[in-house]
Amino acid sequence: MNLARHLRHFVAVAEEMHFGRAAEALGMAQPPLSQSIRRLEEELGVTLFDRSRRRIRLTTAGTHLLAEARELLAREERLRTVMRRVRDGELGTLRLGVPPGTPATALHALLAAVAERIPDLRVEPAELTTAEQVRRLADAELDVGVVQHPVDADGLRLGPVARTPLGVVLPRPSPLARRRELALADLAGHDLVALPRSAAPAWHDHLLDVCRDHGYTPRRVRTATTLEFLFALVLAGQGVAVTTQTAARREPRVTWRPLAGTPLHHRVSAAWPAASPHPAAPRLAEPVAAAMAEDPHTSPVTPTETAPLPWTVVYTPPTLP
Repeated sequence: MNLARHLRHFVAVAEEMHFGRAAEALGMAQPPLSQSIRRLEEELGVTLFDRSRRRIRLTTAGTHLLAEARELLAREERLRTVMRRVRDGELGTLRLGVPPGTPATALHALLAAVAERIPDLRVEPAELTTAEQVRRLADAELDVGVVQHPVDADGLRLGPVARTPLGVVLPRPSPLARRRELALADLAGHDLVALPRSAAPAWHDHLLDVCRDHGYTPRRVRTATTLEFLFALVLAGQGVAVTTQTAARREPRVTWRPLAGTPLHHRVSAAWPAASPHPAAPRLAEPVAAAMAEDPHTSPVTPTETAPLPWTVVYTPPTLP
C-alpha cells in the first residue's frame, strides 16, 4: 500500500469536504478517489468520514489523522528535497586532493568558488601528489583531484587544463641571472632540482625529455619534495630548478627567468572517476582551472629588479648620557 498517496487523497477530501471537488483538484475521477479512501480506512481500521448526511464530516479518527497526515506529508516532501540535493551533489562531503605547494591564494580562490556555487557542500581538501591522487581516485578514496599533466587518465574524466609557463630558478649572484630570458641549453653543466619521479611519473619523464630535446641533459637530478627544500638546494649551488613565477616569489633570495619559447608549462586540471563519480565532481572542473591559472598579466622579473627582503630591521643606537 502506498500510504503517502492515500494520505494525500484523504487530505484533499478533508480540505474540500466534497469528493467531487477533491477529485477535480487531484486530477482524477471520483470513483478511484472513493476507493482510495475506503482502502485507507480498511488499512487503519477506522472510519474517517461520516457519510450519513448530505455533507460529509470528519469523524474523531479523521480529525486526528488530518493533523498527522499533514505533518507526515510535509516530512516526506522535505526528505525528497534533501535526497534530490544529495543526488545533485548539493549536500554532503566532497574529498578534494590538491598538489603539495599549492599557493594559499589559489586554494582559497578554489574553495571560495565552490562555496559560492554549492554553498551546502562540505569540501575536505588533502595535500597529495598527483600519483597519490590517481591511486586514491581509482580506489574511491578521493572524489576530485587537482592533477599535474601529463597524467595517466585511464578511468578518469579531466576538466579544462590551466597552463602556466615555467621558468628557471637560480641564485641571484648567478651569471645567468643577468639575462632577461634563458634557453634550456644555457643550463648545461648544472644539476637539476625536481620533484621525485614517484610524485608525478609522467611529468618527471616529460620534463627530462623536453630538457634533452632542447640541449640540456642534467648531470644529475636532485629531488626535493617541498618548495622550501628546492629553494635551499638552489641557494646552496646544488642545481637549478624550473617552476612558476608565483612559486619563485616565495623565496626573495632566488631569481626567476622565463624560458625562451616557453617549452615547459605547469599544466593542471580537475580529475574525477569516470565510473560512479561524485555528483558534484563535474561542477568543480571550471573552478579548478580558474583558481590554478596564474595571472596572465603578471610581468616577468627583469634582471635589474631586486626583490624585497622578507623583513626590515631598524637598529637605533642607545643615547649616551
